[in-house]
Amino acid sequence: MGSSGSALRVCAGHRGGINWLSLSPDGQRLLTGSEDGTARLWSTVDGQCCALLQGHESYVTFCQLEDETAFTCSADCTIRSWDVRTGQCLQVYRGHTSIVNRILVANDQLFSSSYDRTARVWTVDKGQMSQEFRGHRNCVLTLAYSAPKDLPRDPCLEAAMGGGLLVTGSSDDTAKVWQVASGCCHQTLRGHTGAVLCLVLDVSSHTAFTGSTDATVRAWDILSGEQLRVFREHQGSVICLELTDRLLYSGSADRTVKCWLADTGERVCTFSAHRHSVSALKYHAGTCTRPGALHSIS
Repeated sequence: MGSSGSALRVCAGHRGGINWLSLSPDGQRLLTGSEDGTARLWSTVDGQCCALLQGHESYVTFCQLEDETAFTCSADCTIRSWDVRTGQCLQVYRGHTSIVNRILVANDQLFSSSYDRTARVWTVDKGQMSQEFRGHRNCVLTLAYSAPKDLPRDPCLEAAMGGGLLVTGSSDDTAKVWQVASGCCHQTLRGHTGAVLCLVLDVSSHTAFTGSTDATVRAWDILSGEQLRVFREHQGSVICLELTDRLLYSGSADRTVKCWLADTGERVCTFSAHRHSVSALKYHAGTCTRPGALHSIS
């Protein structure tokens, strides 16, 4: 989506709806996960499909593109990694007992969340689970990670936070902050009156932003658990979030994307070109002639 709200490129080929997209760091490739059980890799230059990733036995819920490896998760309870050059499946991660909602590759680890009410962390290369996080009373829908280097240097907390912090959002209306090394819950973030569908972290300020079916976005201090501010203006569930350059973008079931000042909660502008709920969005920095582009799907 450009500044005028017009589409820049259309990628067509999936036989079902697109549930998620992941843009490569250079902006040249786009990975999409679909209801048709496949993921596809696209060129953003011409919109052509570069690779078809087949193997899941049910729909793909989420995908992440990392250099030469793609990661997908599915309603078939598994996670898969793929070689994007050949389309070959490299690893299948098995252990969840229900739909895998989200995955995150960070710090040489793979994190996942599931309808089985757990989040898990896996070794990327061997596909083995190394930690399980239990405590949510309902489905774990979304997650984000803060690495040890981004956390304050505190000798009293060094052992507990040596593996970093994982933040999860659930349909039990809460978000939780977990110590990755121990699997213990560090904080429970309470305030939403609906399911927490999405979240992003500002690691520099140790702030989590959560979006919910209660139509609000909320900001939290993940160390203390304090609610910092509430972003109100959406008329429907907040489905996706993106944080860049101190601006927070939120996509909603009200068919809009809103841009906010992350530090104050002030709304900057609204994008309203979609005809259906906005299910995913991604900001990509452009050149000096075009400051940036916001990509979204509905």
